[in-house]
Amino acid sequence: MSDISISVEQLGKLYHIGRRQEKYKTLRDTISDAFLGPFRRAGNLLRGKAAGAAELDEIIWALKDISFEIKQGEVVGIIGSNGAGKSTLLKILSRITEPTEGKVEIHGRVGSLLEVGTGFHPELTGRENIYLNGAILGMRRTEIDNKFDEIVAFAEVEKFIDTPVKHYSSGMYLRLAFAVAAHLEPEILLVDEVLAVGDASFQKKCLGKMSDVVKEGRTVLFVSHNMAAVQQLTRTSLLLHKGKLVSQGKTADVVKHYMSALVNCSTTVYNVENTPRRYRDLSRQVEFLTVELENHQTTLVPADAEIQVRLIVRGNESVDKFRFSMSIYRADNTPVGNVLGPEIHSIKKGEVATFRMELRDLGLARGMYYCNLAIGKGNYLSKRTEFDIINDVLYFEVMASEGEDGVMSEWYPSWGSIRFKEPKVTRIAGACSG
Repeated sequence: MSDISISVEQLGKLYHIGRRQEKYKTLRDTISDAFLGPFRRAGNLLRGKAAGAAELDEIIWALKDISFEIKQGEVVGIIGSNGAGKSTLLKILSRITEPTEGKVEIHGRVGSLLEVGTGFHPELTGRENIYLNGAILGMRRTEIDNKFDEIVAFAEVEKFIDTPVKHYSSGMYLRLAFAVAAHLEPEILLVDEVLAVGDASFQKKCLGKMSDVVKEGRTVLFVSHNMAAVQQLTRTSLLLHKGKLVSQGKTADVVKHYMSALVNCSTTVYNVENTPRRYRDLSRQVEFLTVELENHQTTLVPADAEIQVRLIVRGNESVDKFRFSMSIYRADNTPVGNVLGPEIHSIKKGEVATFRMELRDLGLARGMYYCNLAIGKGNYLSKRTEFDIINDVLYFEVMASEGEDGVMSEWYPSWGSIRFKEPKVTRIAGACSG
Protein backbone atom coordinates (compact mmCIF):
# COMPACT_ATOMS: atom_id res chain seq x y z
CA MET A 1 0.00 0.00 0.00
CA SER A 2 1.34 3.43 -0.98
CA ASP A 3 2.26 5.88 1.76
CA ILE A 4 1.54 8.88 -0.49
CA SER A 5 -1.17 11.15 0.93
CA ILE A 6 -1.24 13.82 -1.81
CA SER A 7 0.10 13.53 -5.35
CA VAL A 8 0.08 16.51 -7.73
CA GLU A 9 1.19 16.20 -11.36
CA GLN A 10 1.56 19.07 -13.86
CA LEU A 11 -1.19 21.04 -12.11
CA GLY A 12 -2.39 24.27 -13.71
CA LYS A 13 -5.20 26.73 -13.09
CA LEU A 14 -6.15 29.34 -15.68
CA TYR A 15 -8.28 32.41 -15.00
CA HIS A 16 -9.80 34.76 -17.57
CA ILE A 17 -9.40 38.43 -16.69
CA GLY A 18 -11.89 40.83 -18.23
CA ARG A 19 -14.44 38.25 -19.32
CA ARG A 20 -17.96 39.55 -18.94
CA GLN A 21 -20.09 37.68 -16.42
CA GLU A 22 -22.91 35.99 -18.30
CA LYS A 23 -26.42 36.07 -16.89
CA TYR A 24 -28.46 32.92 -16.57
CA LYS A 25 -30.28 32.04 -19.82
CA THR A 26 -33.88 31.08 -20.30
CA LEU A 27 -34.93 28.40 -22.77
CA ARG A 28 -36.00 31.17 -25.16
CA ASP A 29 -32.53 32.78 -24.94
CA THR A 30 -30.84 29.46 -25.70
CA ILE A 31 -33.00 28.82 -28.78
CA SER A 32 -32.47 32.40 -29.97
CA ASP A 33 -28.68 32.15 -29.57
CA ALA A 34 -28.63 28.88 -31.49
CA PHE A 35 -30.48 30.50 -34.40
CA LEU A 36 -28.74 33.89 -34.43
CA GLY A 37 -25.23 32.74 -33.43
CA PRO A 38 -23.94 32.04 -36.99
CA PHE A 39 -25.14 35.45 -38.20
CA ARG A 40 -23.42 37.23 -35.26
CA ARG A 41 -20.13 35.39 -35.89
CA ALA A 42 -20.30 36.28 -39.58
CA GLY A 43 -20.86 39.93 -38.67
CA ASN A 44 -17.87 39.89 -36.32
CA LEU A 45 -15.64 38.50 -39.06
CA LEU A 46 -16.80 41.16 -41.51
CA ARG A 47 -15.91 43.83 -38.93
CA GLY A 48 -12.48 42.26 -38.47
CA LYS A 49 -13.20 40.98 -34.98
CA ALA A 50 -12.05 37.46 -34.16
CA ALA A 51 -14.56 35.11 -32.58
CA GLY A 52 -14.63 35.55 -28.81
CA ALA A 53 -12.29 38.57 -28.86
CA ALA A 54 -14.91 40.79 -27.27
CA GLU A 55 -15.30 38.40 -24.36
CA LEU A 56 -11.68 37.98 -23.40
CA ASP A 57 -9.10 40.57 -22.45
CA GLU A 58 -6.37 38.54 -20.75
CA ILE A 59 -5.61 35.13 -19.30
CA ILE A 60 -3.60 34.50 -16.14
CA TRP A 61 -2.16 31.22 -14.95
CA ALA A 62 -2.61 31.25 -11.17
CA LEU A 63 -0.77 27.90 -11.14
CA LYS A 64 1.36 26.32 -13.88
CA ASP A 65 3.20 22.97 -14.05
CA ILE A 66 3.07 22.26 -10.31
CA SER A 67 4.21 18.75 -9.31
CA PHE A 68 4.97 17.32 -5.86
CA GLU A 69 4.18 14.43 -3.52
CA ILE A 70 3.41 14.51 0.20
CA LYS A 71 3.66 11.38 2.31
CA GLN A 72 1.20 10.41 5.01
CA GLY A 73 1.95 12.17 8.28
CA GLU A 74 4.08 14.88 6.68
CA VAL A 75 3.63 18.51 7.71
CA VAL A 76 4.44 20.81 4.80
CA GLY A 77 4.58 24.60 4.70
CA ILE A 78 3.53 26.52 1.60
CA ILE A 79 5.04 29.99 1.38
CA GLY A 80 5.32 32.78 -1.15
CA SER A 81 4.38 36.40 -1.67
CA ASN A 82 0.83 37.62 -2.31
CA GLY A 83 -0.46 36.32 -5.65
CA ALA A 84 1.93 33.38 -5.72
CA GLY A 85 -0.93 30.86 -6.00
CA LYS A 86 -0.93 29.41 -2.47
CA SER A 87 -4.65 29.79 -1.78
CA THR A 88 -5.54 28.61 -5.29
CA LEU A 89 -3.56 25.43 -4.68
CA LEU A 90 -5.42 24.73 -1.42
CA LYS A 91 -8.79 25.41 -3.06
CA ILE A 92 -8.00 22.79 -5.71
CA LEU A 93 -6.86 20.29 -3.09
CA SER A 94 -10.07 21.02 -1.14
CA ARG A 95 -12.12 20.39 -4.31
CA ILE A 96 -13.60 23.89 -4.09
CA THR A 97 -12.36 24.66 -7.59
CA GLU A 98 -11.37 22.46 -10.51
CA PRO A 99 -7.90 22.57 -12.09
CA THR A 100 -7.54 23.62 -15.72
CA GLU A 101 -4.95 20.95 -16.36
CA GLY A 102 -2.99 18.29 -14.53
CA LYS A 103 -3.96 15.66 -12.01
CA VAL A 104 -4.43 15.55 -8.22
CA GLU A 105 -4.73 12.35 -6.19
CA ILE A 106 -5.73 12.57 -2.52
CA HIS A 107 -5.82 9.54 -0.23
CA GLY A 108 -7.77 10.35 2.93
CA ARG A 109 -10.50 12.54 4.36
CA VAL A 110 -9.75 16.25 3.86
CA GLY A 111 -10.59 19.04 6.28
CA SER A 112 -9.82 22.64 5.39
CA LEU A 113 -9.70 26.04 6.99
CA LEU A 114 -9.09 28.36 4.07
CA GLU A 115 -10.58 31.56 5.49
CA VAL A 116 -12.73 32.64 8.40
CA GLY A 117 -15.88 30.54 8.46
CA THR A 118 -15.26 28.46 5.34
CA GLY A 119 -18.10 25.97 5.06
CA PHE A 120 -20.28 27.66 7.69
CA HIS A 121 -23.90 28.54 6.95
CA PRO A 122 -24.63 32.00 8.42
CA GLU A 123 -28.25 31.22 9.26
CA LEU A 124 -27.35 28.11 11.29
CA THR A 125 -26.24 28.21 14.92
CA GLY A 126 -22.76 27.34 16.08
CA ARG A 127 -24.02 23.95 17.26
CA GLU A 128 -25.65 23.18 13.90
CA ASN A 129 -22.56 24.27 11.97
CA ILE A 130 -20.35 21.90 13.98
CA TYR A 131 -22.58 18.97 13.00
CA LEU A 132 -22.82 20.24 9.41
CA ASN A 133 -19.04 20.40 9.04
CA GLY A 134 -18.65 16.98 10.59
CA ALA A 135 -21.17 15.54 8.14
CA ILE A 136 -19.33 17.15 5.22
CA LEU A 137 -16.15 15.43 6.44
CA GLY A 138 -18.03 12.11 6.43
CA MET A 139 -18.09 11.68 10.22
CA ARG A 140 -20.80 9.85 12.12
CA ARG A 141 -22.92 11.78 14.61
CA THR A 142 -21.46 9.75 17.50
CA GLU A 143 -17.95 10.85 16.48
CA ILE A 144 -19.03 14.50 16.48
CA ASP A 145 -20.80 14.03 19.84
CA ASN A 146 -17.55 12.77 21.38
CA LYS A 147 -15.68 15.89 20.23
CA PHE A 148 -18.44 18.47 20.66
CA ASP A 149 -17.62 19.69 24.19
CA GLU A 150 -13.91 19.90 23.39
CA ILE A 151 -14.61 21.99 20.28
CA VAL A 152 -16.88 24.43 22.13
CA ALA A 153 -14.44 24.79 25.04
CA PHE A 154 -11.53 25.49 22.69
CA ALA A 155 -13.52 28.07 20.72
CA GLU A 156 -14.72 29.78 23.94
CA VAL A 157 -18.24 30.31 22.53
CA GLU A 158 -20.27 28.39 25.12
CA LYS A 159 -22.72 31.27 25.68
CA PHE A 160 -23.36 31.69 21.96
CA ILE A 161 -23.34 28.10 20.73
CA ASP A 162 -27.08 28.25 19.95
CA THR A 163 -26.87 31.68 18.27
CA PRO A 164 -26.77 31.92 14.43
CA VAL A 165 -23.16 32.45 13.42
CA LYS A 166 -24.09 35.50 11.29
CA HIS A 167 -24.20 37.35 14.62
CA TYR A 168 -20.68 36.25 15.63
CA SER A 169 -17.75 38.63 15.60
CA SER A 170 -14.87 37.76 13.26
CA GLY A 171 -12.88 36.51 16.26
CA MET A 172 -15.67 34.18 17.42
CA TYR A 173 -16.16 32.97 13.85
CA LEU A 174 -12.45 32.18 13.53
CA ARG A 175 -12.22 30.41 16.87
CA LEU A 176 -15.11 28.11 16.08
CA ALA A 177 -13.98 27.49 12.49
CA PHE A 178 -10.47 26.56 13.63
CA ALA A 179 -11.77 24.41 16.48
CA VAL A 180 -14.00 22.42 14.10
CA ALA A 181 -11.23 21.94 11.51
CA ALA A 182 -8.64 20.90 14.10
CA HIS A 183 -10.78 18.67 16.35
CA LEU A 184 -12.86 16.65 13.89
CA GLU A 185 -9.73 14.73 12.92
CA PRO A 186 -9.60 14.56 9.12
CA GLU A 187 -6.65 12.55 7.81
CA ILE A 188 -5.50 15.59 5.80
CA LEU A 189 -5.76 19.14 7.15
CA LEU A 190 -5.35 22.20 4.90
CA VAL A 191 -4.83 25.47 6.76
CA ASP A 192 -4.55 28.90 5.10
CA GLU A 193 -3.43 31.87 7.23
CA VAL A 194 -5.28 30.74 10.34
CA LEU A 195 -3.10 33.05 12.43
CA ALA A 196 -3.98 36.18 10.44
CA VAL A 197 -6.97 36.95 12.68
CA GLY A 198 -7.33 36.77 16.44
CA ASP A 199 -5.55 38.11 19.48
CA ALA A 200 -2.13 37.00 20.68
CA SER A 201 -3.47 34.49 23.21
CA PHE A 202 -5.65 32.78 20.61
CA GLN A 203 -2.81 32.67 18.10
CA LYS A 204 -0.66 30.96 20.73
CA LYS A 205 -3.52 28.55 21.41
CA CYS A 206 -3.82 27.78 17.67
CA LEU A 207 -0.11 27.08 17.39
CA GLY A 208 -0.34 24.73 20.36
CA LYS A 209 -3.23 22.83 18.79
CA MET A 210 -1.43 22.70 15.44
CA SER A 211 1.57 21.19 17.22
CA ASP A 212 -0.75 18.54 18.73
CA VAL A 213 -2.18 17.77 15.28
CA VAL A 214 1.35 17.33 13.96
CA LYS A 215 2.22 14.90 16.78
CA GLU A 216 -0.90 12.86 16.01
CA GLY A 217 0.61 11.94 12.65
CA ARG A 218 -1.91 13.63 10.39
CA THR A 219 -0.93 15.14 7.04
CA VAL A 220 -0.96 18.94 7.22
CA LEU A 221 -0.47 21.64 4.56
CA PHE A 222 0.10 24.97 6.27
CA VAL A 223 0.01 28.26 4.33
CA SER A 224 1.24 31.31 6.18
CA HIS A 225 3.22 34.54 5.82
CA ASN A 226 4.45 33.99 9.38
CA MET A 227 7.84 32.41 8.75
CA ALA A 228 8.43 31.80 12.45
CA ALA A 229 5.24 29.69 12.64
CA VAL A 230 6.13 27.82 9.44
CA GLN A 231 9.57 26.97 10.80
CA GLN A 232 8.10 25.92 14.15
CA LEU A 233 5.48 23.58 12.69
CA THR A 234 7.00 22.16 9.50
CA ARG A 235 10.11 20.29 8.42
CA THR A 236 9.64 20.66 4.66
CA SER A 237 8.13 23.47 2.61
CA LEU A 238 7.18 24.51 -0.91
CA LEU A 239 7.93 28.00 -2.27
CA LEU A 240 5.57 29.35 -4.94
CA HIS A 241 6.29 32.40 -7.08
CA LYS A 242 3.86 33.70 -9.73
CA GLY A 243 2.11 30.36 -9.92
CA LYS A 244 5.22 28.21 -10.24
CA LEU A 245 7.00 25.95 -7.77
CA VAL A 246 10.49 27.46 -7.47
CA SER A 247 11.85 25.64 -4.41
CA GLN A 248 11.06 22.65 -2.20
CA GLY A 249 12.94 20.91 0.55
CA LYS A 250 13.89 21.54 4.17
CA THR A 251 11.89 24.43 5.61
CA ALA A 252 14.95 26.33 6.83
CA ASP A 253 16.48 26.27 3.33
CA VAL A 254 13.23 27.22 1.57
CA VAL A 255 12.55 30.11 3.99
CA LYS A 256 16.11 31.38 3.49
CA HIS A 257 15.59 31.24 -0.29
CA TYR A 258 12.31 33.16 0.04
CA MET A 259 13.65 35.93 2.28
CA SER A 260 16.80 36.36 0.16
CA ALA A 261 14.67 36.68 -2.96
CA LEU A 262 12.50 39.35 -1.30
CA VAL A 263 15.48 41.59 -0.65
CA ASN A 264 17.42 40.87 -3.84
CA CYS A 265 14.40 41.39 -6.11
CA SER A 266 13.10 44.47 -4.38
CA THR A 267 13.75 48.05 -5.36
CA THR A 268 14.48 51.23 -3.45
CA VAL A 269 11.52 53.00 -5.14
CA TYR A 270 7.88 51.86 -4.84
CA ASN A 271 5.17 53.42 -7.00
CA VAL A 272 2.08 52.56 -4.96
CA GLU A 273 -0.57 54.88 -6.43
CA ASN A 274 -2.40 52.04 -8.18
CA THR A 275 -1.45 49.27 -5.76
CA PRO A 276 -4.52 47.53 -4.23
CA ARG A 277 -4.80 48.27 -0.51
CA ARG A 278 -5.21 45.41 1.95
CA TYR A 279 -7.71 47.53 3.93
CA ARG A 280 -10.54 48.66 1.67
CA ASP A 281 -12.45 50.87 4.12
CA LEU A 282 -9.82 53.64 4.16
CA SER A 283 -11.00 57.18 3.40
CA ARG A 284 -7.87 58.01 1.35
CA GLN A 285 -8.24 61.70 2.21
CA VAL A 286 -4.47 61.72 1.88
CA GLU A 287 -2.90 58.83 -0.03
CA PHE A 288 0.56 57.53 -0.87
CA LEU A 289 1.84 57.85 -4.43
CA THR A 290 5.50 56.88 -4.07
CA VAL A 291 7.81 55.75 -1.26
CA GLU A 292 11.56 55.53 -1.64
CA LEU A 293 14.59 54.41 0.38
CA GLU A 294 16.21 57.73 -0.40
CA ASN A 295 19.78 57.76 0.91
CA HIS A 296 20.81 54.26 -0.19
CA GLN A 297 21.42 53.16 -3.78
CA THR A 298 20.78 49.52 -2.91
CA THR A 299 18.72 47.67 -0.30
CA LEU A 300 21.88 46.97 1.75
CA VAL A 301 21.98 49.25 4.81
CA PRO A 302 24.82 49.43 7.38
CA ALA A 303 23.67 48.75 10.95
CA ASP A 304 24.62 52.20 12.22
CA ALA A 305 23.36 54.12 9.16
CA GLU A 306 20.56 56.63 9.16
CA ILE A 307 17.62 55.62 6.99
CA GLN A 308 15.84 58.32 5.01
CA VAL A 309 12.47 57.53 3.46
CA ARG A 310 11.06 59.84 0.78
CA LEU A 311 7.24 60.00 0.77
CA ILE A 312 5.18 61.51 -2.06
CA VAL A 313 1.51 61.89 -1.19
CA ARG A 314 -1.61 63.47 -2.69
CA GLY A 315 -4.40 65.29 -0.90
CA ASN A 316 -7.79 64.10 -2.11
CA GLU A 317 -9.31 66.37 0.54
CA SER A 318 -7.88 69.32 2.45
CA VAL A 319 -6.51 68.10 5.79
CA ASP A 320 -5.22 70.48 8.46
CA LYS A 321 -3.16 68.05 10.51
CA PHE A 322 -1.94 64.54 9.85
CA ARG A 323 1.06 62.36 10.66
CA PHE A 324 3.04 59.46 9.21
CA SER A 325 3.78 56.17 10.95
CA MET A 326 5.91 53.19 10.06
CA SER A 327 5.88 49.62 11.35
CA ILE A 328 9.08 47.62 10.88
CA TYR A 329 9.03 43.83 10.53
CA ARG A 330 11.66 41.19 10.09
CA ALA A 331 11.32 39.28 6.83
CA ASP A 332 9.83 36.33 8.76
CA ASN A 333 6.93 38.67 9.76
CA THR A 334 8.17 39.15 13.34
CA PRO A 335 7.21 42.70 14.40
CA VAL A 336 10.17 44.84 15.48
CA GLY A 337 8.67 48.20 16.34
CA ASN A 338 6.64 51.22 15.30
CA VAL A 339 7.75 54.76 14.49
CA LEU A 340 5.07 57.44 14.95
CA GLY A 341 5.73 60.92 13.56
CA PRO A 342 4.34 64.23 14.87
CA GLU A 343 0.86 65.31 13.80
CA ILE A 344 1.91 68.61 12.27
CA HIS A 345 1.55 68.23 8.49
CA SER A 346 -1.17 69.70 6.30
CA ILE A 347 -2.20 69.43 2.63
CA LYS A 348 -4.76 71.00 0.29
CA LYS A 349 -7.16 69.15 -1.97
CA GLY A 350 -5.44 68.19 -5.23
CA GLU A 351 -1.97 69.06 -3.89
CA VAL A 352 0.95 66.63 -4.32
CA ALA A 353 3.56 66.99 -1.56
CA THR A 354 6.91 65.35 -0.77
CA PHE A 355 8.09 64.51 2.76
CA ARG A 356 11.22 62.92 4.21
CA MET A 357 11.11 60.61 7.22
CA GLU A 358 14.50 60.26 8.92
CA LEU A 359 15.10 57.18 11.07
CA ARG A 360 18.10 57.41 13.40
CA ASP A 361 19.63 55.07 15.97
CA LEU A 362 17.26 52.19 15.16
CA GLY A 363 19.79 49.66 16.45
CA LEU A 364 18.53 46.89 14.15
CA ALA A 365 20.36 43.58 14.19
CA ARG A 366 21.85 42.18 11.02
CA GLY A 367 19.06 40.68 8.90
CA MET A 368 16.26 41.37 6.45
CA TYR A 369 13.36 43.74 7.10
CA TYR A 370 10.33 45.34 5.47
CA CYS A 371 7.92 48.13 6.41
CA ASN A 372 4.24 49.07 6.51
CA LEU A 373 3.44 52.78 6.22
CA ALA A 374 0.37 54.77 7.24
CA ILE A 375 -1.01 58.32 7.00
CA GLY A 376 -3.56 59.37 9.59
CA LYS A 377 -4.51 61.14 12.78
CA GLY A 378 -4.31 60.16 16.43
CA ASN A 379 -2.18 57.62 18.23
CA TYR A 380 -2.45 54.47 20.34
CA LEU A 381 -3.69 56.39 23.38
CA SER A 382 -6.27 58.53 21.57
CA LYS A 383 -8.80 57.73 18.88
CA ARG A 384 -6.80 56.65 15.84
CA THR A 385 -7.85 57.11 12.19
CA GLU A 386 -5.80 56.00 9.21
CA PHE A 387 -6.38 57.66 5.83
CA ASP A 388 -4.12 55.31 3.87
CA ILE A 389 -2.02 52.22 4.63
CA ILE A 390 0.45 50.43 2.38
CA ASN A 391 1.93 47.08 3.32
CA ASP A 392 5.06 45.16 2.46
CA VAL A 393 7.28 47.92 1.07
CA LEU A 394 10.86 49.11 1.61
CA TYR A 395 12.56 45.72 1.87
CA PHE A 396 16.14 46.17 3.05
CA GLU A 397 18.96 44.20 4.62
CA VAL A 398 20.97 45.45 7.58
CA MET A 399 24.68 44.66 7.37
CA ALA A 400 27.18 44.50 10.21
CA SER A 401 29.23 47.68 10.65
CA GLU A 402 32.05 48.96 12.82
CA GLY A 403 31.24 50.78 16.06
CA GLU A 404 32.71 54.11 17.08
CA ASP A 405 35.55 52.40 18.94
CA GLY A 406 36.58 50.40 15.87
CA VAL A 407 35.27 47.13 17.32
CA MET A 408 32.82 45.14 15.21
CA SER A 409 29.33 45.68 16.65
CA GLU A 410 27.82 42.28 15.85
CA TRP A 411 24.38 41.09 16.88
CA TYR A 412 22.76 37.93 15.61
CA PRO A 413 19.07 37.88 14.61
CA SER A 414 18.49 34.80 16.79
CA TRP A 415 19.20 37.01 19.82
CA GLY A 416 16.45 39.46 18.86
CA SER A 417 15.75 42.13 16.29
CA ILE A 418 17.27 45.10 18.14
CA ARG A 419 21.04 45.56 18.27
CA PHE A 420 21.27 47.31 21.62
CA LYS A 421 23.95 49.93 22.10
CA GLU A 422 26.71 49.40 24.65
CA PRO A 423 25.42 50.56 28.05
CA LYS A 424 27.16 53.18 30.14
CA VAL A 425 28.32 51.62 33.47
CA THR A 426 29.33 53.91 36.39
CA ARG A 427 30.68 52.99 39.81
CA ILE A 428 28.40 54.55 42.45
CA ALA A 429 29.88 53.15 45.69
CA GLY A 430 33.07 51.60 47.07
CA ALA A 431 36.70 52.34 46.36
CA CYS A 432 39.16 50.80 43.95
CA SER A 433 41.78 48.60 45.60
CA GLY A 434 45.34 49.73 45.09
